[in-house]
Amino acid sequence: MKTALRVVGWLVLLLIVIVCGAAAYVSFFLPKVDPAPDITVDVTPERVARGEYLANHVVVCMDCHSKRDFSLLSGPLVPGTLGQGGEKFSEEFGFPGVFYSKNITPAALSDWTDGEIYRTITTGVTRDGKALFPVMPYKHYAQMDPEDVKDIIAYLRSIPPIENKVPESKANFPFNFILNTIPSNAPPGKKPDPSDKVAYGRYLAVIAGCAECHTPQDDKGNKIPGMEFAGGWEMSVGGGHVVTTANITPHKETGIGNWTESDFINRFKIYTDSTYTVPTVQPGEFQTIMPWIMYSKMKEEDLAAIYAFLQSLPPKENLVVKFR
Repeated sequence: MKTALRVVGWLVLLLIVIVCGAAAYVSFFLPKVDPAPDITVDVTPERVARGEYLANHVVVCMDCHSKRDFSLLSGPLVPGTLGQGGEKFSEEFGFPGVFYSKNITPAALSDWTDGEIYRTITTGVTRDGKALFPVMPYKHYAQMDPEDVKDIIAYLRSIPPIENKVPESKANFPFNFILNTIPSNAPPGKKPDPSDKVAYGRYLAVIAGCAECHTPQDDKGNKIPGMEFAGGWEMSVGGGHVVTTANITPHKETGIGNWTESDFINRFKIYTDSTYTVPTVQPGEFQTIMPWIMYSKMKEEDLAAIYAFLQSLPPKENLVVKFR
């Protein structure tokens, strides 16, 4: 009996050592990605213009890295807050901890190298080796053409600096360990020729993170395989209200299978109409986190390409109740 207890004791001790060793490895040796590349981005008018377009209307960096006014429909950006960071993502909205978007104006990035910014955008690892919470869809940004990433860097170098000290993010246990295992290196993408509408539309949809929101999750927060773009991801908008993302596959009953290209483009462009006024949202009324006003200034040919890509997908039946 004593021998059996001794064996059990040693096994428990061994298990503790293994768990502690694994925890130490994850804490001190991860995330593990390549060093920041040695690059210098020329801040030319052409790069800044392309970067402004991407950062505000395609990959919408400024969506999370600015302050949004959710007293209005779709939470348009608050003027004067472009890139200042500080937006909070907490347990109230289903996140495993409290996370804050970073200040990405020159006030915070002036001592970062272009390579350090590049690595953060494409791997989710900061200059000091910390893993960012993947509400920033860096797995998608990793698939950007390097020239598009450089254009965004040029734009970030050009925006007005805003002094805004952002609190440190803090992940709950055990996600504080899991977080370090997520970042990884990824081969850069290549921007297709826009004449290939489906391929170019796929590229835009990937870097815009469309699937990130328009794919349902299981109860552990994992994307459900085979349901990409079928909608159904539920997000709290506070006050006990939930907004659910739309099915954007070409399913005729539950998706956008009956939409024409013009229908799709106009769904975005209504927010650029000179007569459009952003409505106020009262407590309990429909709200969405979809940054319609930002996406509304995407080029029509780019929206048309995304439409062509979405129409090429297998239709998925998934009836969504958008707000409850």
